[in-house]
Amino acid sequence: MTDLTLYRNIGIFAHVDAGKTTTTERILKLTGKIHKIGEVHDGAATTDFMEQEQERGITIQSAATSCEWNGHRLNIIDTPGHVDFTIEVYRSLKVLDGGVGVFCGSGGVEPQSETNWRYANESEVSRLIFVNKLDRLGADFYRVVEQIKDVLGAVPLVMTLPIGIEDDFVGVIDLLTREAWVWDDTGNPEAYEIQEVPADMADQVEEYREQLVETALEQDDDLMEAYLEGEEPSVEDLKKCIRKGAIALDFFPTFCGSAFKNKGVQNVLNAVVDYLPNPTEVDPQPEVDLEGNETGGKALVDPEYPLRALAFKIMDDRYGALTFTRIYSGTLNKGDNVLNTYTGKTERIGRIVEMHADSREELDTAQAGDIVALLGMKNTQTGHTLCDPNNPATLEPMVFPDPVISVAIAPRDKAGAEKMGIALSKMVAEDPSFYVETDEESGETIMKGMGELHLDIKVDILKRTHGIDVDVGKPQVAYRETITQLVEDTYTHKKQTGGAGQFAKIDYIIEPGEVGSGYEFESKVTGGNVPREFWPAVEKAFGQSMDEGTLAGFPLLDVKVTLTDGGYHPVDSSAIAYELAAKAAYRQTVPKASPQMLEPIMKVDVFTPDDHVGDVIGDLNRRRGMIKSQEAGATGVRVKADCPLAEMFGYIGDLRTMTSGRGQFSMEFSHYAPCPANVAEAVIAEVKERKAAMS
Repeated sequence: MTDLTLYRNIGIFAHVDAGKTTTTERILKLTGKIHKIGEVHDGAATTDFMEQEQERGITIQSAATSCEWNGHRLNIIDTPGHVDFTIEVYRSLKVLDGGVGVFCGSGGVEPQSETNWRYANESEVSRLIFVNKLDRLGADFYRVVEQIKDVLGAVPLVMTLPIGIEDDFVGVIDLLTREAWVWDDTGNPEAYEIQEVPADMADQVEEYREQLVETALEQDDDLMEAYLEGEEPSVEDLKKCIRKGAIALDFFPTFCGSAFKNKGVQNVLNAVVDYLPNPTEVDPQPEVDLEGNETGGKALVDPEYPLRALAFKIMDDRYGALTFTRIYSGTLNKGDNVLNTYTGKTERIGRIVEMHADSREELDTAQAGDIVALLGMKNTQTGHTLCDPNNPATLEPMVFPDPVISVAIAPRDKAGAEKMGIALSKMVAEDPSFYVETDEESGETIMKGMGELHLDIKVDILKRTHGIDVDVGKPQVAYRETITQLVEDTYTHKKQTGGAGQFAKIDYIIEPGEVGSGYEFESKVTGGNVPREFWPAVEKAFGQSMDEGTLAGFPLLDVKVTLTDGGYHPVDSSAIAYELAAKAAYRQTVPKASPQMLEPIMKVDVFTPDDHVGDVIGDLNRRRGMIKSQEAGATGVRVKADCPLAEMFGYIGDLRTMTSGRGQFSMEFSHYAPCPANVAEAVIAEVKERKAAMS
């Protein structure tokens, strides 16, 4: 049996361009996993193996790899930074025990870092912080540390200080040991010397070390007492305290360096081993029943315990579908039959492989704490639990956000039509934030996703990976509808045909619900005027009707229906009759309740050089944006705003024109808000036109 205390399951996450993939490359080189470093900007990084990733220089899907450092086994997942692919970060964090948050030394805490940090907080993942790119113009380690406190509300525990900055950055000072690590200019990560602290930094080192010691010793009252009485704690004792605090999320050990220049990465690797938890030190996953309620059971990290594993990612490659799986407890062997609690079916494990980006190593067995890929799984999707058939249990499932943008696609030739259906079903299995549906009226295939880039990449994958050329319609916004007034109403459904008839009478109130409440139903019927067994039929029919609003057919949000009274016939009343009554009641009453169109509002974060701030703000105002804040940084200004998604198509091109190619932006869904009347009228007219053209 492997010693689980020597395992570290970690993820590397950050904003676009903060240097996650470069950091991963350096780690693989230092640990001897690769012998030649591949650069992201050359399209040669190990973990960016999709063509689309190599061309665009971004990470699109998380890649898994493993290596060894100081006798410890590191399972590493390199995650994307772009906001359209946060789903990859979310599901990776869900199955990891620790993480390294990479921040750019000049860009600081950028919008995507905030989202990823929030996901990590929700998943209660212990983290180290690596402030990267200190060799860049405008880099400032101390400013980034302040931003981590102010923007993320986190407590960074500074472990290393930079020696020099920008072009003069040569190394780091380890505050625990008071040693300076200085690298030469060859770019070889192993070409460093341990020196004494530079004289001009001695006071600063002592000041930061004192802060480090005091924060760390808060984890141990006895050591703190001894320290206050003048006894200096040993480095080993300090490491124990830092480990305890890091695992408890009380603070986050913070390191600095330049991954591209190979400086400071060893310190991060040492810290992963020293301060991040092994699988046995993390709270065990709670087990839930099929309704999602906790049963009180836990998936204990123990190879002897019954099998509990979570499929967190499906990837299709030339050998077939790979199911990436984190094993929480028990042991998994090749040829085992396992139960998928979501489908209720057992599946046979064909092969178990350990992944290194897109190459693989065959295994016969895997155990608690391992992250492996399984081949031959037919019906397993992201978020499904695999367990021992004789001892079933479900792990907490993953929750994915709804898409906000859609486009219609059509294959250019008949041969492509059949291939497209198969390709799209594979792509949906791989990415839970990507939806495909067929418009019933037009017969069009509609792709839905998290943003323009997300759908762009999907079209690109169809073309290159699956060889299907498609025509793409213009992007459509996922509007919603709601109501603004309370209406009391009644509806009677009567139908008399030969034999038994149908009868159902309902009195009800339809009113606006709380924002974000979705659909609520309550029955206040007393005295049996609507027998209790028919209430679910009324609730279900109203709920199904909410899928289509009365203004333009978009789903209805935040509505409460209260059944107050009704009528009943002992022979002619049935569940079907009440269902038909509720559906007709919906169509009768919702138009009376002042329905209103809602549009998705995006949280937009724009970075612009100082001399273009006025243009950027003016342009956002023209796009009906609400400016929330402006923050001046060393190299420009960050403008935060809330903007309707409908106004943001093609924004990146306009922003580049305005800022001479230097502006950047990211956006993510924030909330739904009422549409202005003129926008709502235009959308409704467009929908009517489309329907008329089809009929």
